[in-house]
Amino acid sequence: MSTTQRSRVVVHSKLTAVSSRPVKAGTTHNLTALDHAMGLHTLHVVFYYKHKLLGCFDLDPLRLSLSEALSLHPPVMGRMAQKPDGNWEVKCNDAGVRVYMARVATTLDQWLRSADGSEERLLTVWDDMPDDPSIWSPYRIQINEFEGGGAAIGVSCTHMHADPTCVTLLVKAWAETHRKQAIAHPLLVGESSALGGRPVDQDIIKTKSAAAYYEAKSVAAKTPLPEKKMSTATFKFSSAMIEQGLLQIHKTCPEANPFDLLAALFWTSIARLKPPKSATKHSLSICTDSRKKLCSGWHYGNALHFSMLSVPDVEEVENANGLEHVAEAVHRHVWSQNEEEFWSGVDWFGSQKGEEGKFGAAFRMYGPELTCVSMEHMNDKEPLMYAAMFDKDKKPAHVSYRVGNVEGEGFIMVMPASGGGLGRMVMVTLPEEELGQLCVAQPILSLKPTMLLSGKQA
Repeated sequence: MSTTQRSRVVVHSKLTAVSSRPVKAGTTHNLTALDHAMGLHTLHVVFYYKHKLLGCFDLDPLRLSLSEALSLHPPVMGRMAQKPDGNWEVKCNDAGVRVYMARVATTLDQWLRSADGSEERLLTVWDDMPDDPSIWSPYRIQINEFEGGGAAIGVSCTHMHADPTCVTLLVKAWAETHRKQAIAHPLLVGESSALGGRPVDQDIIKTKSAAAYYEAKSVAAKTPLPEKKMSTATFKFSSAMIEQGLLQIHKTCPEANPFDLLAALFWTSIARLKPPKSATKHSLSICTDSRKKLCSGWHYGNALHFSMLSVPDVEEVENANGLEHVAEAVHRHVWSQNEEEFWSGVDWFGSQKGEEGKFGAAFRMYGPELTCVSMEHMNDKEPLMYAAMFDKDKKPAHVSYRVGNVEGEGFIMVMPASGGGLGRMVMVTLPEEELGQLCVAQPILSLKPTMLLSGKQA
């Protein structure tokens, strides 16, 4: 909790928020095989608001609405425990969520212009899971007040508990509860909603590519990667500029969407920064959300699906004129990930149980290859992350996502922008030297992005 002399973020108090209604005694939440696989990673999401959210949180309606929202999601307040078979479960014991209060010595606008990814981490708080997690809070919330009235809500959790969609809908449910509105996208909590409640299908594992990819990732993860200093930058593209970019690639792929365009743009731009004989630049790991394919509704936990796209012709990736062909390859690949491909991945994780029923060990899911995450599924009339309004018609000014313990070639996330429409945000984490070169890459600058949280003083 200590801060350096140069830190603009100072945490001044903490408390524990608990449910407004007790959970039934003995309630537990089992973590699935996929949940366990994400165990090396953490998740950190920051919602920025231009207006003041609260007075004194101890007495504020915001705390009351948080308690009400927590009562609908018992695993958020629970504590981790190991079952006899060695797998993790959450004891839903109403232990509560740690909430930290902080002040930021600058305005929100100045922060978005001048902070970098490293400083943004100070808006969230995190302690890694200890050997004995019985009193450890898997979720942390930090409420940050900026000079001039802006605010940021930072939520951190272990990736075993939730993925970006899940955390987004938790905060959105809190905001809707605060406004006394019905929860429009309720998270389904319980065994019936999880992806681990079906028998493993060995045939689908043997015949689909997802299982083979996860097998290869689990093997590759055993090889230590060289340490690299990673940095993060955020690019905001207007709806008009994305439309302009799509016109270029629609000649080759008329069905291409903003994700196809931006995944191809950043992949090819990053590939040109790699050494000539790099063996990794022709491959991209694409991460999509599988909820709409695998189940009805929005279930609590993890529902990510990783798949590998390789372009054999490396020159096509490097060539600036190859953008439309790479975008077409991205589009075809994403749409090829049908229900059986998703299930083959889920079943592969389930098949890794040992003799006593313990799931396989967690391994690096983001990396070692360049990984690109799509948040296109969050568009539902309006971007769901920007529907997290604690006051009527006052949408977040920006929403930031960061995954902890990303290693390897780097990480890209493409998500809707605050203005809606075709506008998109792209968050990129790369080795520091490569990121500096990427920020001045002409193919990206041709779409005139606004840079946020990139350490650019203004």
